[in-house]
Amino acid sequence: MPHIDNDVKLDFKDVLLRPKRSTLKSRSEVELTRSFSFRNSKQMYSGIPVIAANMDTVGTFEMARVLCKFSLFTAIHKHYSIHQWQEFASQNPDCLECLAASSGSGSADFEQLEQILEAIPQVKYICLDVANGYSEHFVEFVKDVRKRFPQHTIMAGNVVTGEMVEELILSGADIIKVGIGPGSVCTTRKKTGVGYPQLSAVMECADAAHGLKGHIIS
Repeated sequence: MPHIDNDVKLDFKDVLLRPKRSTLKSRSEVELTRSFSFRNSKQMYSGIPVIAANMDTVGTFEMARVLCKFSLFTAIHKHYSIHQWQEFASQNPDCLECLAASSGSGSADFEQLEQILEAIPQVKYICLDVANGYSEHFVEFVKDVRKRFPQHTIMAGNVVTGEMVEELILSGADIIKVGIGPGSVCTTRKKTGVGYPQLSAVMECADAAHGLKGHIIS
C-alpha cells in the first residue's frame, strides 16, 4: 500500500533567514573556506565548497578554468572525450584538484571513467550522477566504482531521503547529492510527480549523512 506522509515538509521558498547582529563590517569579510575529511576515500578537501553542476552547459572545462582561480569546484560533465580531457589537463594542471570526473551508471560510462582516471591520475574526485538514485543497480555501481578506485572521493546521487543516503555511504560514496527536481528549470516533479521539498530533504539527508561521518551536497 502507498504511504502518505502527512508531516509538514519545507522548500526553500517557504522560509526566510532571520537577520542577526554581526561583528562584520562587510560581506567581503565572511570566510568561506572550509576543510573536510572523507569517510571512505580518507582524503582531505580544503576550499570553498561551491560546485558547478555536471550539466553539459555548466560543468565545462571553461567553467573549471575560471572557478579554480577562486578555490571553487566543478563537476565536469561526462560528454568530453579522453582526448579533450588530456588536452585540458596538459594546459591546466593547476585546475585538476578542483574538479570531478562525472559518470552515469552504464558499462560504457564506467569504461570511460576508467580511461580518464588512468590517463589523468591527478583527478581525485568522481561524480556518479543519475536522475533518480533509488535503484539497486545504482547501489551496486557505486560499490563497483569504490572497489576500482579505493582512494578517490566519490559523490553519488541524486536522492532525497535519509535511508538512501545511508545506503549509498555504506556502499562507498563519500558525498551524497541531494535533490530530485528542485532546479528552477527542472520539470521532473511536474512530469512525474516524484520529488521532495528541497529544504526538508537537505536537513533530513544531512542528519543521516553526519551520523555516518558522510557529507551531502545540494
